[in-house]
Amino acid sequence: MRLNTLTPPSGSRRPRKRVGRGIGSGIGKTAGRGHKGQKSRSGGYHKTGFEGGQMPLQRRLPKSGFRSHRPLCAEVGTGRLESLDEPTVTLDSLRSAGLVPGHAVRAKIMLRGELTRAYAVQGVAVTRGARAAIEAAGGEIQE
Repeated sequence: MRLNTLTPPSGSRRPRKRVGRGIGSGIGKTAGRGHKGQKSRSGGYHKTGFEGGQMPLQRRLPKSGFRSHRPLCAEVGTGRLESLDEPTVTLDSLRSAGLVPGHAVRAKIMLRGELTRAYAVQGVAVTRGARAAIEAAGGEIQE
């Protein structure tokens, strides 16, 4: 195969339509633009959403809020883990303790506050500093 011999498949590229080339071509005179009006003139255009001076639909309707489609990744400080009753930290245990909202898809433990008890962390992301603090308190992190 040589680059100079490559051609598109036959029928995939239509030839360019040469408009305004006489009455016999079938698309002469007005060249498919119709008669009169802004669209028939060269350079004639208007902005997207323009409605001829009438207040456009996107400005007539009320605007309200924004809702991100990104799933929520909640953050939990190491000091707040002390409020957990059980020594195992999972997303469900964080939800039941009220440390992360119910609609959170993921959680991440950050280094904020002191840890006095050992915790086993399962299925929750941990920062480098929080990992060191949990392991220093005698806990473990299971990926």
